[in-house]
Amino acid sequence: MTDSLAALAGQLLVVGFPAEELTPALQAGLRTGRRAGVILFRRNLHSAEQLRALCTSVQAERPSGQPPLLVAIDEEGGRVSRLPKPEPVLGAMRALGERKDEALIERSGLAIGARLAELGVNLNFAPVLDVDSNPANPVIGDRSFSTDATEVARFGLAFARGLNQGGVLACGKHFPGHGDTDKDSHFDLPVIRHARPRLEAVELLPFRAAAQVKLDSMMSAHIVVEALAQGPATLSSAVMSELLRKELGYEGVLFSDDLEMRAVLDLHPPAESAVLAIAAGCDSVLVCKEEENSEAAFEGLLHELEKSAAFRARVAEAAGRMQALRVRAASLFEARAKDAPSVAELRLA
Repeated sequence: MTDSLAALAGQLLVVGFPAEELTPALQAGLRTGRRAGVILFRRNLHSAEQLRALCTSVQAERPSGQPPLLVAIDEEGGRVSRLPKPEPVLGAMRALGERKDEALIERSGLAIGARLAELGVNLNFAPVLDVDSNPANPVIGDRSFSTDATEVARFGLAFARGLNQGGVLACGKHFPGHGDTDKDSHFDLPVIRHARPRLEAVELLPFRAAAQVKLDSMMSAHIVVEALAQGPATLSSAVMSELLRKELGYEGVLFSDDLEMRAVLDLHPPAESAVLAIAAGCDSVLVCKEEENSEAAFEGLLHELEKSAAFRARVAEAAGRMQALRVRAASLFEARAKDAPSVAELRLA
């Protein structure tokens, strides 16, 4: 039973690693089903050729009979770009949104998606669906398409459609909306104090739209929204389950943001936060850098699986969604557009 529970726990973990090659421990984790995939950062990449070889090496560890492992990246454009130089990248989403050209935004997503798929990446943690409603926000700003919630929804979903056409899964972030914070959750725990009517009109509007069109995946925000819950949204069933699943009707995969960010790590070690995030309604947890933290998260999930039938049921549901996402990744790649423009051709960088 322990082996089957270990494989179940592993389906919920997408992890980072420190260098330009997979470590032996990560290779073993992928091969045995104890990791569902990887997330790539600039530290892992130095050229397009090396990125392609790295992605190939990840899929070489896929357990027999399983759908592709997830190979994820944050390729938003602008200041959040992980592709190695001299790969052309999009400019900031704000600059793209200011053109107010939905077709152009969709083609931009197509260009990025096609290039990522060509290199072996199958999940892009984009688009940002946060509304840039606070000029003092240190982390969102021009990563957002607009200061207008309706435009954020329209342009963000156009970008997601383009990613899908290019052969790559999309992920809307950061639910329930990180746009009006004055702190960066990488370093601190931001708080939003708006009442529910304002949240409905601004923060939640793009995510409600994304739920309606069945966006592939979403990512949580490590923020406190006082009208919804008193702790971090990522760890709150009131936000992740009651609001996102039941009220908004979202059925896709919900990723946690990185559990190594200080907004969560200062409150809970990964062995605890992984369990809390999954119990709250997340389907997968990101642990983006330290392998010891990835292993701690895995062990925490496994321990809770061994002792709690209710948690086993929640994990089975999450693992089912993760499997379906990986199957969809394969289908998007097979159906990808063969005539996609390049980023350079769009002249948006």
